Amino acid sequence: MALDKVLAIAGKPGLFKLVTQTRAGFLAQSLIDNKKISVGVQQNVSVLSEIAIYTLTEEVPLNKVFKNISDKENGEQTSVGHKESKDKLEEYFFNVLPDYDEDRVYASDIKKVISWYNTLQKNDLLDFSEPDDSEEE
Repeated sequence: MALDKVLAIAGKPGLFKLVTQTRAGFLAQSLIDNKKISVGVQQNVSVLSEIAIYTLTEEVPLNKVFKNISDKENGEQTSVGHKESKDKLEEYFFNVLPDYDEDRVYASDIKKVISWYNTLQKNDLLDFSEPDDSEEE
């Protein structure tokens, strides 16, 4: 599944899979416990495909960051948990994305990326196929 169907909803733990749209928002299914919830348009929702990580030169799409983590971990769960110390998280992320902007990428952001990666990997939802070139241009 592509990241454009995976959502992070403010105030809700974990990630959600977009099921269908409704008149008042959409229906999403939790990747943690498979429960379905109704999400209104007033809720703050982020689509993972639209999230990027700041580096010193550009913004790197989350999919590329996940690809780097997958390459480092040989497709397995991360060797560092999202509840590790700030220093350990930053050291791990530096190995994944060496030129990330330490002033704009906080430890809480790194925790989310690691947690999201592990959730997607556990649910076999990591898709590293290249998007169509027509979308990028």
